[in-house]
Amino acid sequence: MDPLPNPAPLASKLRNTLVRYHSIGDGEWRVAKKTKDATVWRKPSEEFSGYLYKAQGVVEDVTNRIVDHIRPGPYRLHWDSLMTSMDILETFEENCCVMRYTTAGQLWNIIASREFVDFSYTTSYEDGLLTCGISLDYGEVRPNFVRGFNHPCGWFCVPLKDSPGHSLLTGYIQTELRGMLPQSAVDTAMSSTLANFYSDLKKALKA
Repeated sequence: MDPLPNPAPLASKLRNTLVRYHSIGDGEWRVAKKTKDATVWRKPSEEFSGYLYKAQGVVEDVTNRIVDHIRPGPYRLHWDSLMTSMDILETFEENCCVMRYTTAGQLWNIIASREFVDFSYTTSYEDGLLTCGISLDYGEVRPNFVRGFNHPCGWFCVPLKDSPGHSLLTGYIQTELRGMLPQSAVDTAMSSTLANFYSDLKKALKA
């Protein structure tokens, strides 16, 4: 088990990685799923043997409120159907924390429950916000869970210039679920999960 990292350099590196993902040209992405709420693309990850997913959609609300629903805190557990528990293990200054959370089984439980321990960081980006995270090898793995690993991932949320009450939400997710899983099942689950994330988030914001 690793000790907790120094948050400042990790936060800076994480932000730079996400900004780099955000500048990847459209031609490198392939559409994986399209719904009325969001479009999901993917490309091979540079971090592991799976995919880096990009999801994007317009959400009707102001940036701060949307990000408050996504980042670690009281809102997320209430509306995100995939998340079954969340504990903040450590809080650092400047919007950094370490959280442990568990996810529900997916695809008729072909993908069993997973546990993650993530470093999370929220910072300003252009006129909006970026909330991002990466998994840490920290803390004992609890029985009955497989420990998954999130490679650098995050959500950019910026107000639409023509419509300030709406925001463009763009996510980059690359999750290594680990355990004995067929890659095709993982890919199906990831695309659907990201599309559902947008519809669930929109319902929560209107509630």
